[in-house]
Amino acid sequence: MTPIPQWHATRSLRLLLQTLRDMMVSIGPLLLLGGGLVVAAYWWLDPQPPRRVRLATGPTGSAYAAFGEGYVKALAHERIEVELIATEGAQDDLALLRAGDADVGFVRGGMADPAADTEAGIVSLGSLFYEPLWVFYRRDLAIARRQPGGELQRLAQLRGLRVNVDQDGSGVPQIVDKLLALNQLKPADLRLSNLAPDAAGAALREGRLDAAVLISAPQAGLIRALLRDPAIALMAFEQNEAYSRHLPFLSTVRLPRGVVDLAADLPRQDVPLLATTTALLAREQTHPALRQLFAQAALGQHSEAGWFNGVRDFPNTRTSELPVSAEGDRAINGTPPAWARYLPFWAGNLLERMWLVVGGLLVLMLPLSRVVPPLYTFRVRSRVFRWYARLREVEAKLEAGSGERDALLDELDELDRVTHRIAVPLSYAEELYALRNNIHAVRKRLLAQRSRAAAEPPG
Repeated sequence: MTPIPQWHATRSLRLLLQTLRDMMVSIGPLLLLGGGLVVAAYWWLDPQPPRRVRLATGPTGSAYAAFGEGYVKALAHERIEVELIATEGAQDDLALLRAGDADVGFVRGGMADPAADTEAGIVSLGSLFYEPLWVFYRRDLAIARRQPGGELQRLAQLRGLRVNVDQDGSGVPQIVDKLLALNQLKPADLRLSNLAPDAAGAALREGRLDAAVLISAPQAGLIRALLRDPAIALMAFEQNEAYSRHLPFLSTVRLPRGVVDLAADLPRQDVPLLATTTALLAREQTHPALRQLFAQAALGQHSEAGWFNGVRDFPNTRTSELPVSAEGDRAINGTPPAWARYLPFWAGNLLERMWLVVGGLLVLMLPLSRVVPPLYTFRVRSRVFRWYARLREVEAKLEAGSGERDALLDELDELDRVTHRIAVPLSYAEELYALRNNIHAVRKRLLAQRSRAAAEPPG
């Protein structure tokens, strides 16, 4: 095999580099336009979320606080730091959301004002779990001993007793006021206090309280401890259906027999209760990607069976008092996109929020891309055609007889040397060889003219 000469390899490389440069220059304006539009869309859509988010939870040791720790761990996998804001309860959580001092928060049913909060830009990411209304009382109450079976059965029987209704920021006092009003009772008809849940539990056990009203998920340690305490009883809401008709944010639930402790058969019969549904609320200003992450984390946190619900009953969008955000609805009711199983969150989020923009750019660029081939052709051919101007000048001097023939021949020789250094793709070689042929034709005319001039006798 004959080796390729060095000059041929160098010329081929030079031609390749020249072709690439022509292509880049031709397509460059289109790339700059597309890149500029993508950067503008990225700035406008802001697809990547901030790395820190504030979650309003309840008091330390509450079910809200425990769930908050779960969200901290879930979002830490995506390198999002969740700052937990301890509060007195759901009412405080809602107040922080309204004021913009929290991005996400747990709020139970009956707390939000659907009209005002929707206008204020607060949305739901889905309902998470039931929070029953627990009324615990001491079994040794004289009033309880006078009831059939020795148990309290109605709120009206709490008249005159020492009853704790949780802290003001928990939202429990507001709900209790509505329940008392349905029983034609006023807050003054009871000896009310507003101790924190743990303090109320201790006071109830020590006999400094007769009853305590709590609204909490059954995961709370205090709830489980009181249910197991033989000196403490749980009041059954036998009228729970009637309450739920008057107060639509309340649901009827039943505490199943033996669910607290199967071995000890606690409770010994089903207990009818009332429950609110707690939702995860967020501000519309909270980054959409963060809302999506919280909604996805909610599936992992709250989809298992519980004391009052079956598997996948929660999270749901059926019982939300406020409009459900698109991110919450998609996470709970939709099917995750295929790329979510293979891409990290940041990449999937970027693709999800930018694919429409990229698709629109492709639609826009396809017609504009038609100008690229003509631009490329123009650049390649211009390297050949621009030398026709010099050839025309030589030809014009030749016809006018205004130049020295030797000087014109030198100029043609120089032009010929230049054309031999021009590198063009093979598909455009025809123009290059045409230029060389035209140079040769002018040279022949010039030589012929010089020969005639030499043959003519002088003077």
